[in-house]
Amino acid sequence: MSLAPTAQSVLEHLCKSVVSMPEEVSVEASEVSEGVVRFDVSVNKDDMGRVIGRRGRVASAIRTVVAAAGSKDSVSTEVEFVE
Repeated sequence: MSLAPTAQSVLEHLCKSVVSMPEEVSVEASEVSEGVVRFDVSVNKDDMGRVIGRRGRVASAIRTVVAAAGSKDSVSTEVEFVE
């Protein structure tokens, strides 16, 4: 069971929709502090630019949507894209 199931499923869906190799998307959730969940997203290195976008716009949009989904799980979220 995830710490924030709604936020995690939304994050996975968004990332898989953006990349060219969705089977290589993985999301790990960890609790940073009380009520704060951090998601580490790893994608194929060729897809990193797609997930981050120009000037980080795609990454920012993903973080915003995941934060909204996290409120449904009653948690704050942090999303980090790792290589």
